[in-house]
Amino acid sequence: MLCISSNTVKGNFEEKLKLISESNFNFVEICSFDILQFQNKTEEILGIIAGANLRIAAFNFQNKVYSKKDILVAAKFSISINSPILILNISDPKQIVIPDLDLIGDLKVALLPTRECEFATIQYIHKINHPNLGVALNSANVLEDGSRPARLRDLKISKLFYIQLADGVNGHLLPKLGDLNLEAFIKILSRFGYDGTWCISIKEKNCPSTASAYRSLLNILNDVSISEPSAKFDIPLIPSRVRATGIEFIEFAVDENASNELTKMLLSMSFRKERIHLSKDVVLWRQGAINIVVNKEKHGYARDAFEAHGAIVCDMGLRVQNADETVSRAKSLGSKSFIQNVGLGELNIPAVRGVGGSIVHFIDENSDLHRVWDIEFDRTNDVDAIQPIGLRRIDHIAQTMKFDEMQDWLLYYISTFEMDKSSIVNVNDPSGIILSQAIESPEGEVRLNLNASEDLNTFAGLFVEDKFGAGVQHIAFASDDIFESANLLRINGFKSLAIPSGYYEETKNKFNLNDTFIAQLKKQNILYDQDGNSEYFQIYSKNLFDGFFFEIVQRKNGYSGYGARNASVRLSSQTILQQA
Repeated sequence: MLCISSNTVKGNFEEKLKLISESNFNFVEICSFDILQFQNKTEEILGIIAGANLRIAAFNFQNKVYSKKDILVAAKFSISINSPILILNISDPKQIVIPDLDLIGDLKVALLPTRECEFATIQYIHKINHPNLGVALNSANVLEDGSRPARLRDLKISKLFYIQLADGVNGHLLPKLGDLNLEAFIKILSRFGYDGTWCISIKEKNCPSTASAYRSLLNILNDVSISEPSAKFDIPLIPSRVRATGIEFIEFAVDENASNELTKMLLSMSFRKERIHLSKDVVLWRQGAINIVVNKEKHGYARDAFEAHGAIVCDMGLRVQNADETVSRAKSLGSKSFIQNVGLGELNIPAVRGVGGSIVHFIDENSDLHRVWDIEFDRTNDVDAIQPIGLRRIDHIAQTMKFDEMQDWLLYYISTFEMDKSSIVNVNDPSGIILSQAIESPEGEVRLNLNASEDLNTFAGLFVEDKFGAGVQHIAFASDDIFESANLLRINGFKSLAIPSGYYEETKNKFNLNDTFIAQLKKQNILYDQDGNSEYFQIYSKNLFDGFFFEIVQRKNGYSGYGARNASVRLSSQTILQQA
Protein backbone atom coordinates (compact mmCIF):
# COMPACT_ATOMS: atom_id res chain seq x y z
CA MET A 1 0.00 0.00 0.00
CA LEU A 2 1.33 3.43 -0.97
CA CYS A 3 0.51 5.91 1.74
CA ILE A 4 1.35 9.38 3.00
CA SER A 5 0.95 10.91 6.43
CA SER A 6 -1.47 13.84 6.65
CA ASN A 7 1.20 15.53 8.75
CA THR A 8 3.46 15.66 5.67
CA VAL A 9 1.07 17.81 3.62
CA LYS A 10 0.36 21.54 3.81
CA GLY A 11 -3.16 22.95 4.14
CA ASN A 12 -6.31 22.22 6.10
CA PHE A 13 -7.65 18.69 6.36
CA GLU A 14 -9.81 18.81 3.24
CA GLU A 15 -7.07 20.47 1.17
CA LYS A 16 -4.57 17.85 2.29
CA LEU A 17 -6.78 14.94 1.31
CA LYS A 18 -7.56 16.48 -2.08
CA LEU A 19 -3.84 16.89 -2.83
CA ILE A 20 -3.09 13.34 -1.64
CA SER A 21 -5.78 11.84 -3.85
CA GLU A 22 -4.76 13.88 -6.91
CA SER A 23 -1.21 12.55 -6.54
CA ASN A 24 -2.31 8.90 -6.97
CA PHE A 25 -2.09 7.83 -3.32
CA ASN A 26 -4.89 5.47 -2.26
CA PHE A 27 -4.14 5.44 1.47
CA VAL A 28 -3.56 8.10 4.09
CA GLU A 29 -2.22 8.01 7.63
CA ILE A 30 -4.47 10.30 9.65
CA CYS A 31 -2.65 12.28 12.34
CA SER A 32 -4.52 13.36 15.45
CA PHE A 33 -3.39 16.98 15.15
CA ASP A 34 -5.18 17.21 11.79
CA ILE A 35 -8.60 16.27 13.12
CA LEU A 36 -8.74 18.15 16.43
CA GLN A 37 -10.96 20.75 14.73
CA PHE A 38 -13.67 18.12 14.18
CA GLN A 39 -13.99 17.28 17.90
CA ASN A 40 -14.38 13.57 17.11
CA LYS A 41 -17.23 14.08 14.61
CA THR A 42 -16.47 10.83 12.89
CA GLU A 43 -19.22 11.01 10.26
CA GLU A 44 -17.87 14.34 9.00
CA ILE A 45 -14.31 12.97 8.93
CA LEU A 46 -15.38 9.82 7.11
CA GLY A 47 -17.33 11.88 4.60
CA ILE A 48 -14.31 14.01 3.76
CA ILE A 49 -12.07 10.94 3.40
CA ALA A 50 -14.61 9.11 1.23
CA GLY A 51 -15.08 12.24 -0.88
CA ALA A 52 -11.36 12.22 -1.60
CA ASN A 53 -11.56 8.55 -2.63
CA LEU A 54 -9.01 7.54 0.02
CA ARG A 55 -8.76 4.79 2.60
CA ILE A 56 -7.19 5.06 6.05
CA ALA A 57 -4.02 3.06 6.62
CA ALA A 58 -3.55 4.08 10.26
CA PHE A 59 -4.48 6.63 12.89
CA ASN A 60 -1.43 8.28 14.47
CA PHE A 61 -2.18 9.39 18.03
CA GLN A 62 0.44 12.08 18.59
CA ASN A 63 0.18 12.93 22.28
CA LYS A 64 3.55 13.05 24.01
CA VAL A 65 2.19 11.78 27.34
CA TYR A 66 -0.36 8.98 27.37
CA SER A 67 -2.82 7.74 29.94
CA LYS A 68 -4.76 4.49 29.57
CA LYS A 69 -7.95 6.53 29.34
CA ASP A 70 -6.55 8.72 26.52
CA ILE A 71 -5.40 5.71 24.56
CA LEU A 72 -8.68 3.88 25.01
CA VAL A 73 -10.53 6.92 23.64
CA ALA A 74 -8.04 7.08 20.73
CA ALA A 75 -8.52 3.35 20.09
CA LYS A 76 -12.30 3.64 19.99
CA PHE A 77 -12.02 6.65 17.69
CA SER A 78 -9.62 4.72 15.46
CA ILE A 79 -12.14 1.91 15.17
CA SER A 80 -14.95 4.36 14.39
CA ILE A 81 -13.07 5.81 11.39
CA ASN A 82 -12.23 2.32 10.07
CA SER A 83 -8.53 2.57 10.85
CA PRO A 84 -6.92 -0.88 11.07
CA ILE A 85 -3.90 0.38 13.05
CA LEU A 86 -3.48 2.79 15.96
CA ILE A 87 0.05 4.25 16.11
CA LEU A 88 1.39 5.31 19.50
CA ASN A 89 4.63 7.32 19.49
CA ILE A 90 7.08 6.18 22.17
CA SER A 91 9.74 8.63 23.35
CA ASP A 92 10.21 7.36 26.91
CA PRO A 93 10.54 3.60 27.48
CA LYS A 94 9.56 4.06 31.13
CA GLN A 95 6.16 5.45 30.13
CA ILE A 96 4.91 2.87 27.66
CA VAL A 97 1.16 2.70 28.19
CA ILE A 98 -1.35 0.67 26.19
CA PRO A 99 -5.06 0.01 26.66
CA ASP A 100 -6.54 -3.34 27.57
CA LEU A 101 -6.11 -4.94 24.14
CA ASP A 102 -9.08 -7.25 24.73
CA LEU A 103 -11.35 -4.17 24.83
CA ILE A 104 -10.55 -2.98 21.31
CA GLY A 105 -11.27 -6.05 19.24
CA ASP A 106 -9.33 -6.46 16.00
CA LEU A 107 -7.62 -3.07 16.10
CA LYS A 108 -3.86 -3.38 15.91
CA VAL A 109 -1.74 -1.13 18.14
CA ALA A 110 1.68 -0.25 16.71
CA LEU A 111 4.28 1.31 19.01
CA LEU A 112 6.52 3.73 17.08
CA PRO A 113 9.75 4.26 19.08
CA THR A 114 12.45 6.88 18.79
CA ARG A 115 15.95 5.50 18.30
CA GLU A 116 16.65 5.67 22.04
CA CYS A 117 13.51 3.71 22.88
CA GLU A 118 13.78 1.13 20.15
CA PHE A 119 15.19 -1.85 22.09
CA ALA A 120 13.05 -1.27 25.19
CA THR A 121 9.88 -0.95 23.08
CA ILE A 122 10.53 -4.19 21.21
CA GLN A 123 11.31 -5.97 24.48
CA TYR A 124 8.03 -4.67 25.91
CA ILE A 125 6.10 -6.01 22.91
CA HIS A 126 7.74 -9.43 23.38
CA LYS A 127 6.83 -9.35 27.06
CA ILE A 128 3.14 -8.53 26.49
CA ASN A 129 3.01 -11.08 23.64
CA HIS A 130 -0.38 -10.09 22.29
CA PRO A 131 -1.20 -10.71 18.61
CA ASN A 132 -2.59 -7.16 18.21
CA LEU A 133 0.41 -5.37 19.70
CA GLY A 134 3.34 -4.79 17.40
CA VAL A 135 5.95 -2.29 16.27
CA ALA A 136 6.00 0.55 13.75
CA LEU A 137 9.32 1.84 12.46
CA ASN A 138 10.34 5.17 11.01
CA SER A 139 13.41 4.88 8.77
CA ALA A 140 14.89 8.17 9.96
CA ASN A 141 14.58 7.10 13.60
CA VAL A 142 16.29 3.80 12.79
CA LEU A 143 19.15 5.12 10.63
CA GLU A 144 19.86 8.77 11.41
CA ASP A 145 22.52 7.97 14.03
CA GLY A 146 24.65 6.43 11.29
CA SER A 147 23.89 2.81 12.12
CA ARG A 148 23.52 0.27 9.34
CA PRO A 149 20.17 -1.26 8.38
CA ALA A 150 21.65 -4.72 9.03
CA ARG A 151 21.30 -4.18 12.77
CA LEU A 152 17.54 -4.65 12.37
CA ARG A 153 18.25 -8.38 12.14
CA ASP A 154 19.46 -8.33 15.75
CA LEU A 155 16.27 -6.72 17.10
CA LYS A 156 14.21 -9.89 16.61
CA ILE A 157 11.08 -8.04 15.55
CA SER A 158 8.31 -10.63 15.55
CA LYS A 159 5.31 -8.38 14.79
CA LEU A 160 6.04 -5.56 12.33
CA PHE A 161 2.81 -3.66 11.66
CA TYR A 162 3.73 -0.42 9.93
CA ILE A 163 6.60 1.44 8.20
CA GLN A 164 7.15 5.17 7.77
CA LEU A 165 9.79 6.32 5.27
CA ALA A 166 11.80 9.52 5.58
CA ASP A 167 15.35 10.43 4.62
CA GLY A 168 17.97 12.83 5.96
CA VAL A 169 18.87 13.88 9.47
CA ASN A 170 15.68 14.30 11.56
CA GLY A 171 13.63 12.80 8.73
CA HIS A 172 13.13 16.06 6.85
CA LEU A 173 13.70 14.75 3.30
CA LEU A 174 11.91 12.45 0.89
CA PRO A 175 13.44 9.02 0.17
CA LYS A 176 16.51 9.22 -2.11
CA LEU A 177 17.11 12.89 -1.36
CA GLY A 178 19.19 12.32 1.77
CA ASP A 179 22.06 10.02 2.62
CA LEU A 180 20.27 7.31 4.61
CA ASN A 181 20.49 3.81 3.13
CA LEU A 182 16.77 3.38 2.68
CA GLU A 183 17.04 0.75 -0.04
CA ALA A 184 18.86 -1.61 2.32
CA PHE A 185 16.35 -0.75 5.06
CA ILE A 186 13.44 -1.72 2.80
CA LYS A 187 15.19 -4.87 1.58
CA ILE A 188 15.79 -6.16 5.09
CA LEU A 189 12.19 -5.52 6.13
CA SER A 190 11.00 -7.30 2.99
CA ARG A 191 13.14 -10.29 3.92
CA PHE A 192 11.40 -10.28 7.32
CA GLY A 193 8.22 -10.87 5.33
CA TYR A 194 6.79 -7.39 5.77
CA ASP A 195 4.23 -6.69 3.03
CA GLY A 196 2.18 -3.94 4.67
CA THR A 197 1.94 -0.18 4.28
CA TRP A 198 4.84 2.00 3.14
CA CYS A 199 4.06 5.52 4.29
CA ILE A 200 5.85 8.79 3.50
CA SER A 201 6.20 10.73 6.75
CA ILE A 202 8.23 13.95 6.60
CA LYS A 203 8.54 16.64 9.24
CA GLU A 204 5.81 19.19 8.67
CA LYS A 205 8.12 22.21 8.50
CA ASN A 206 9.66 20.81 5.32
CA CYS A 207 6.54 19.59 3.54
CA PRO A 208 7.23 18.49 -0.05
CA SER A 209 4.56 18.46 -2.73
CA THR A 210 2.35 15.38 -2.67
CA ALA A 211 3.31 14.71 -6.31
CA SER A 212 6.97 14.53 -5.30
CA ALA A 213 6.12 12.33 -2.32
CA TYR A 214 4.37 9.85 -4.61
CA ARG A 215 7.24 10.00 -7.12
CA SER A 216 9.74 9.38 -4.33
CA LEU A 217 7.88 6.42 -2.85
CA LEU A 218 7.18 4.70 -6.15
CA ASN A 219 10.74 5.32 -7.33
CA ILE A 220 12.47 3.75 -4.33
CA LEU A 221 10.10 0.76 -4.13
CA ASN A 222 10.57 0.15 -7.84
CA ASP A 223 14.37 0.25 -7.45
CA VAL A 224 14.24 -2.20 -4.56
CA SER A 225 11.93 -4.58 -6.42
CA ILE A 226 14.44 -4.81 -9.29
CA SER A 227 17.29 -5.98 -7.05
CA GLU A 228 15.44 -7.80 -4.25
CA PRO A 229 13.44 -10.93 -5.23
CA SER A 230 11.75 -11.16 -1.82
CA ALA A 231 10.20 -7.69 -2.12
CA LYS A 232 6.46 -7.81 -2.76
CA PHE A 233 5.10 -4.34 -3.47
CA ASP A 234 1.69 -3.56 -4.89
CA ILE A 235 3.01 -0.94 -7.32
CA PRO A 236 2.45 -0.33 -11.04
CA LEU A 237 5.10 -1.43 -13.51
CA ILE A 238 7.15 1.45 -14.85
CA PRO A 239 9.87 1.65 -17.53
CA SER A 240 13.49 1.71 -16.46
CA ARG A 241 15.27 4.91 -15.48
CA VAL A 242 16.31 6.86 -18.58
CA ARG A 243 19.85 7.52 -19.75
CA ALA A 244 20.10 11.11 -21.00
CA THR A 245 22.94 11.39 -23.52
CA GLY A 246 23.04 15.14 -24.01
CA ILE A 247 21.19 18.42 -24.31
CA GLU A 248 19.77 18.76 -27.83
CA PHE A 249 18.48 22.33 -27.58
CA ILE A 250 17.57 25.25 -25.36
CA GLU A 251 14.58 27.38 -26.36
CA PHE A 252 13.97 30.99 -25.35
CA ALA A 253 10.56 32.67 -25.34
CA VAL A 254 11.09 36.34 -26.25
CA ASP A 255 9.46 39.43 -27.71
CA GLU A 256 11.11 41.73 -30.25
CA ASN A 257 13.16 43.70 -27.69
CA ALA A 258 14.39 40.61 -25.83
CA SER A 259 15.15 38.91 -29.15
CA ASN A 260 17.35 41.84 -30.18
CA GLU A 261 19.19 41.72 -26.86
CA LEU A 262 19.68 37.95 -27.03
CA THR A 263 20.72 38.08 -30.70
CA LYS A 264 23.39 40.66 -29.94
CA MET A 265 24.76 38.42 -27.18
CA LEU A 266 24.73 35.31 -29.38
CA LEU A 267 26.56 37.13 -32.16
CA SER A 268 29.20 38.30 -29.71
CA MET A 269 29.79 34.62 -28.87
CA SER A 270 30.04 33.76 -32.62
CA PHE A 271 26.80 31.82 -32.86
CA ARG A 272 25.49 31.73 -36.41
CA LYS A 273 21.88 32.14 -37.45
CA GLU A 274 21.57 28.85 -39.28
CA ARG A 275 17.92 27.93 -39.78
CA ILE A 276 14.43 29.48 -39.80
CA HIS A 277 11.26 27.57 -39.02
CA LEU A 278 9.07 26.82 -42.03
CA SER A 279 5.88 28.27 -40.53
CA LYS A 280 6.72 29.96 -37.23
CA ASP A 281 8.66 32.97 -36.03
CA VAL A 282 11.37 30.70 -34.66
CA VAL A 283 15.10 30.82 -35.41
CA LEU A 284 17.86 28.30 -34.73
CA TRP A 285 21.30 29.59 -33.71
CA ARG A 286 24.15 27.10 -33.66
CA GLN A 287 27.79 26.64 -32.73
CA GLY A 288 29.46 23.26 -32.33
CA ALA A 289 26.85 20.87 -30.89
CA ILE A 290 24.92 23.75 -29.27
CA ASN A 291 21.43 24.53 -30.56
CA ILE A 292 19.76 27.72 -29.30
CA VAL A 293 16.16 28.25 -30.39
CA VAL A 294 14.72 31.79 -30.25
CA ASN A 295 10.91 31.80 -30.33
CA LYS A 296 9.04 35.05 -31.06
CA GLU A 297 5.68 33.44 -31.83
CA LYS A 298 2.62 35.49 -30.86
CA HIS A 299 0.61 32.40 -29.92
CA GLY A 300 1.21 29.04 -28.28
CA TYR A 301 3.10 27.80 -25.26
CA ALA A 302 6.21 29.96 -25.73
CA ARG A 303 4.12 33.12 -25.91
CA ASP A 304 2.16 32.08 -22.82
CA ALA A 305 5.47 31.54 -20.99
CA PHE A 306 6.68 34.99 -22.06
CA GLU A 307 3.44 36.66 -20.94
CA ALA A 308 3.73 34.96 -17.54
CA HIS A 309 7.46 35.33 -16.91
CA GLY A 310 9.00 37.71 -19.42
CA ALA A 311 11.95 36.62 -21.56
CA ILE A 312 12.82 33.15 -20.32
CA VAL A 313 14.09 29.69 -21.21
CA CYS A 314 10.77 27.98 -21.84
CA ASP A 315 11.89 24.61 -23.17
CA MET A 316 14.77 22.18 -23.07
CA GLY A 317 15.37 19.18 -25.32
CA LEU A 318 17.19 16.14 -23.97
CA ARG A 319 18.71 13.40 -26.11
CA VAL A 320 17.58 9.99 -24.86
CA GLN A 321 17.63 6.42 -26.10
CA ASN A 322 13.84 6.15 -26.43
CA ALA A 323 11.62 9.23 -26.28
CA ASP A 324 8.31 7.39 -25.83
CA GLU A 325 9.63 5.26 -22.98
CA THR A 326 11.03 8.38 -21.34
CA VAL A 327 7.60 10.02 -21.34
CA SER A 328 6.05 6.77 -20.11
CA ARG A 329 8.40 6.62 -17.10
CA ALA A 330 7.93 10.30 -16.29
CA LYS A 331 4.14 9.96 -16.42
CA SER A 332 4.24 6.79 -14.29
CA LEU A 333 6.04 8.81 -11.64
CA GLY A 334 3.45 11.57 -11.70
CA SER A 335 4.69 13.99 -14.38
CA LYS A 336 2.13 15.56 -16.69
CA SER A 337 2.52 15.04 -20.40
CA PHE A 338 2.66 18.10 -22.62
CA ILE A 339 0.64 18.22 -25.83
CA GLN A 340 0.32 21.13 -28.23
CA ASN A 341 -1.10 21.54 -31.71
CA VAL A 342 1.29 20.29 -34.38
CA GLY A 343 1.26 22.04 -37.71
CA LEU A 344 1.48 20.48 -41.15
CA GLY A 345 4.93 18.97 -41.65
CA GLU A 346 5.88 19.34 -37.98
CA LEU A 347 7.01 16.51 -35.71
CA ASN A 348 5.11 15.49 -32.62
CA ILE A 349 8.05 15.49 -30.22
CA PRO A 350 7.28 13.66 -26.92
CA ALA A 351 7.39 16.00 -23.93
CA VAL A 352 6.43 16.36 -20.28
CA ARG A 353 6.00 19.30 -18.00
CA GLY A 354 8.94 19.80 -15.67
CA VAL A 355 8.68 21.21 -12.19
CA GLY A 356 7.53 24.82 -12.25
CA GLY A 357 5.63 24.40 -15.52
CA SER A 358 8.64 24.29 -17.85
CA ILE A 359 8.67 21.88 -20.79
CA VAL A 360 11.17 19.11 -21.46
CA HIS A 361 11.15 17.54 -24.95
CA PHE A 362 12.87 14.26 -25.74
CA ILE A 363 14.84 13.51 -28.91
CA ASP A 364 15.97 10.03 -29.92
CA GLU A 365 17.33 8.30 -33.00
CA ASN A 366 14.66 5.59 -33.11
CA SER A 367 12.49 7.83 -35.27
CA ASP A 368 12.73 11.07 -37.26
CA LEU A 369 12.93 13.13 -34.07
CA HIS A 370 16.67 13.68 -34.43
CA ARG A 371 16.00 15.17 -37.90
CA VAL A 372 13.80 17.94 -36.52
CA TRP A 373 16.18 20.66 -37.76
CA ASP A 374 16.04 19.30 -41.33
CA ILE A 375 12.30 18.62 -41.33
CA GLU A 376 10.88 21.73 -39.65
CA PHE A 377 13.52 24.34 -40.58
CA ASP A 378 14.99 25.86 -43.72
CA ARG A 379 18.58 26.99 -43.99
CA THR A 380 18.99 30.76 -44.02
CA ASN A 381 20.40 32.43 -47.11
CA ASP A 382 22.40 34.99 -45.16
CA VAL A 383 24.72 32.76 -43.17
CA ASP A 384 27.94 34.71 -42.79
CA ALA A 385 31.27 32.94 -42.47
CA ILE A 386 31.53 33.68 -38.76
CA GLN A 387 34.67 32.43 -37.07
CA PRO A 388 33.59 30.27 -34.12
CA ILE A 389 35.21 30.93 -30.76
CA GLY A 390 35.58 27.24 -29.88
CA LEU A 391 32.32 26.54 -28.03
CA ARG A 392 31.72 22.79 -28.32
CA ARG A 393 28.64 21.87 -26.31
CA ILE A 394 26.53 22.82 -23.31
CA ASP A 395 28.58 22.08 -20.21
CA HIS A 396 25.80 22.66 -17.69
CA ILE A 397 22.52 24.44 -17.06
CA ALA A 398 21.67 26.24 -13.81
CA GLN A 399 18.05 26.34 -12.70
CA THR A 400 16.98 28.68 -9.94
CA MET A 401 13.91 28.06 -7.83
CA LYS A 402 12.21 28.80 -4.56
CA PHE A 403 13.81 27.13 -1.56
CA ASP A 404 10.82 24.88 -0.85
CA GLU A 405 10.75 23.66 -4.48
CA MET A 406 14.27 22.28 -4.45
CA GLN A 407 13.24 18.79 -3.31
CA ASP A 408 10.66 18.65 -6.10
CA TRP A 409 13.14 19.59 -8.84
CA LEU A 410 15.86 17.29 -7.56
CA LEU A 411 13.55 14.32 -7.28
CA TYR A 412 12.07 14.94 -10.73
CA TYR A 413 15.49 14.54 -12.32
CA ILE A 414 17.02 11.72 -10.29
CA SER A 415 13.88 9.56 -10.42
CA THR A 416 13.27 9.96 -14.16
CA PHE A 417 16.87 9.86 -15.41
CA GLU A 418 20.09 8.07 -14.59
CA MET A 419 21.53 10.98 -12.63
CA ASP A 420 23.51 11.24 -9.41
CA LYS A 421 23.32 14.09 -6.93
CA SER A 422 26.18 15.79 -5.15
CA SER A 423 26.16 17.29 -1.68
CA ILE A 424 24.50 20.66 -1.21
CA VAL A 425 26.94 23.59 -1.23
CA ASN A 426 26.26 26.85 0.64
CA VAL A 427 27.21 29.84 -1.52
CA ASN A 428 27.68 33.25 0.09
CA ASP A 429 25.65 35.99 -1.59
CA PRO A 430 25.94 39.62 -0.39
CA SER A 431 22.32 39.33 0.80
CA GLY A 432 22.27 35.81 2.21
CA ILE A 433 22.98 32.16 1.51
CA ILE A 434 22.20 30.37 -1.75
CA LEU A 435 21.95 26.58 -1.67
CA SER A 436 23.42 24.87 -4.72
CA GLN A 437 23.17 21.20 -5.63
CA ALA A 438 24.63 19.61 -8.75
CA ILE A 439 23.22 16.54 -10.50
CA GLU A 440 24.65 14.86 -13.56
CA SER A 441 24.45 11.80 -15.78
CA PRO A 442 27.08 9.08 -15.19
CA GLU A 443 29.27 10.16 -18.12
CA GLY A 444 28.69 13.87 -17.56
CA GLU A 445 26.81 14.50 -20.83
CA VAL A 446 24.06 16.27 -18.88
CA ARG A 447 24.96 18.46 -15.93
CA LEU A 448 22.47 20.55 -13.98
CA ASN A 449 22.88 22.94 -11.07
CA LEU A 450 19.87 23.55 -8.84
CA ASN A 451 20.02 26.81 -6.88
CA ALA A 452 17.65 28.13 -4.25
CA SER A 453 17.52 30.72 -1.50
CA GLU A 454 15.12 31.51 1.31
CA ASP A 455 16.16 35.18 1.08
CA LEU A 456 14.42 37.00 -1.77
CA ASN A 457 17.14 39.68 -1.75
CA THR A 458 19.84 37.29 -2.99
CA PHE A 459 20.68 37.20 -6.70
CA ALA A 460 18.85 33.86 -6.97
CA GLY A 461 15.89 35.13 -4.95
CA LEU A 462 15.52 38.24 -7.10
CA PHE A 463 15.57 36.13 -10.27
CA VAL A 464 12.73 33.93 -9.01
CA GLU A 465 10.76 36.97 -7.84
CA ASP A 466 11.24 38.85 -11.13
CA LYS A 467 10.31 35.78 -13.17
CA PHE A 468 7.36 34.88 -10.91
CA GLY A 469 8.74 31.40 -10.46
CA ALA A 470 11.56 29.00 -11.12
CA GLY A 471 13.54 28.86 -14.33
CA VAL A 472 16.89 28.54 -16.07
CA GLN A 473 19.13 31.37 -14.86
CA HIS A 474 22.30 30.56 -16.73
CA ILE A 475 23.74 28.30 -19.40
CA ALA A 476 27.43 27.32 -19.50
CA PHE A 477 29.17 26.47 -22.78
CA ALA A 478 32.29 24.28 -22.89
CA SER A 479 35.46 25.53 -24.61
CA ASP A 480 38.62 23.58 -25.40
CA ASP A 481 40.82 26.67 -25.00
CA ILE A 482 39.46 29.39 -22.72
CA PHE A 483 42.19 31.89 -23.59
CA GLU A 484 41.62 31.59 -27.34
CA SER A 485 37.88 31.88 -26.77
CA ALA A 486 38.42 34.95 -24.57
CA ASN A 487 40.54 36.70 -27.23
CA LEU A 488 37.88 36.13 -29.88
CA LEU A 489 35.12 37.21 -27.51
CA ARG A 490 36.93 40.52 -26.95
CA ILE A 491 37.23 41.06 -30.71
CA ASN A 492 33.48 40.34 -31.08
CA GLY A 493 32.59 42.94 -28.46
CA PHE A 494 31.40 40.40 -25.88
CA LYS A 495 30.50 42.08 -22.59
CA SER A 496 32.06 39.99 -19.84
CA LEU A 497 31.38 40.36 -16.14
CA ALA A 498 34.06 42.51 -14.50
CA ILE A 499 35.93 40.70 -11.70
CA PRO A 500 37.58 42.76 -8.89
CA SER A 501 41.40 42.88 -8.78
CA GLY A 502 41.52 41.54 -5.24
CA TYR A 503 40.17 38.20 -6.46
CA TYR A 504 43.27 37.59 -8.58
CA GLU A 505 45.70 38.36 -5.78
CA GLU A 506 43.87 35.94 -3.52
CA THR A 507 43.80 33.29 -6.30
CA LYS A 508 47.54 33.72 -6.91
CA ASN A 509 48.33 33.11 -3.25
CA LYS A 510 45.90 30.23 -2.81
CA PHE A 511 47.26 28.17 -5.71
CA ASN A 512 50.82 29.56 -5.86
CA LEU A 513 50.39 30.78 -9.43
CA ASN A 514 52.93 32.86 -11.37
CA ASP A 515 52.40 36.51 -12.29
CA THR A 516 52.16 35.90 -16.03
CA PHE A 517 49.35 33.39 -15.64
CA ILE A 518 47.47 35.65 -13.23
CA ALA A 519 47.83 38.57 -15.65
CA GLN A 520 46.25 36.46 -18.41
CA LEU A 521 43.30 35.60 -16.17
CA LYS A 522 42.84 39.18 -15.04
CA LYS A 523 43.01 40.67 -18.54
CA GLN A 524 40.10 38.53 -19.74
CA ASN A 525 38.04 38.46 -16.48
CA ILE A 526 38.61 34.70 -16.23
CA LEU A 527 37.93 32.99 -12.90
CA TYR A 528 40.01 29.99 -11.87
CA ASP A 529 39.79 26.95 -9.63
CA GLN A 530 42.02 23.97 -9.00
CA ASP A 531 41.45 20.53 -7.51
CA GLY A 532 44.65 18.48 -7.35
CA ASN A 533 45.95 18.34 -10.91
CA SER A 534 42.63 19.37 -12.45
CA GLU A 535 41.75 22.95 -13.37
CA TYR A 536 38.61 24.97 -14.13
CA PHE A 537 38.24 28.28 -15.98
CA GLN A 538 35.15 30.48 -16.14
CA ILE A 539 34.04 33.59 -18.02
CA TYR A 540 30.64 35.15 -17.31
CA SER A 541 28.60 37.43 -19.52
CA LYS A 542 26.94 40.52 -18.17
CA ASN A 543 23.32 40.03 -17.17
CA LEU A 544 20.60 39.83 -19.77
CA PHE A 545 16.87 40.20 -19.11
CA ASP A 546 16.16 40.14 -15.37
CA GLY A 547 19.26 38.30 -14.20
CA PHE A 548 19.85 35.68 -16.88
CA PHE A 549 23.46 35.21 -18.05
CA PHE A 550 25.80 32.96 -20.02
CA GLU A 551 29.01 31.29 -18.89
CA ILE A 552 31.96 29.86 -20.82
CA VAL A 553 34.04 27.21 -19.09
CA GLN A 554 37.00 24.93 -19.66
CA ARG A 555 37.70 21.76 -17.68
CA LYS A 556 41.22 20.34 -17.58
CA ASN A 557 42.37 16.92 -16.38
CA GLY A 558 38.95 15.74 -15.30
CA TYR A 559 37.82 18.67 -13.14
CA SER A 560 34.33 17.65 -11.98
CA GLY A 561 33.09 20.61 -9.96
CA TYR A 562 31.58 23.97 -10.82
CA GLY A 563 34.01 26.49 -9.36
CA ALA A 564 32.25 26.82 -6.01
CA ARG A 565 35.03 28.99 -4.59
CA ASN A 566 34.30 31.58 -7.30
CA ALA A 567 30.56 31.78 -6.77
CA SER A 568 30.60 34.45 -4.07
CA VAL A 569 32.81 36.86 -6.04
CA ARG A 570 30.68 36.28 -9.14
CA LEU A 571 27.49 36.96 -7.19
CA SER A 572 28.97 40.11 -5.66
CA SER A 573 29.90 41.46 -9.11
CA GLN A 574 26.49 40.55 -10.54
CA THR A 575 24.67 42.19 -7.65
CA ILE A 576 26.64 45.42 -8.10
CA LEU A 577 25.86 45.36 -11.83
CA GLN A 578 22.17 44.64 -11.18
CA GLN A 579 21.87 47.56 -8.78
CA ALA A 580 23.72 50.04 -11.01
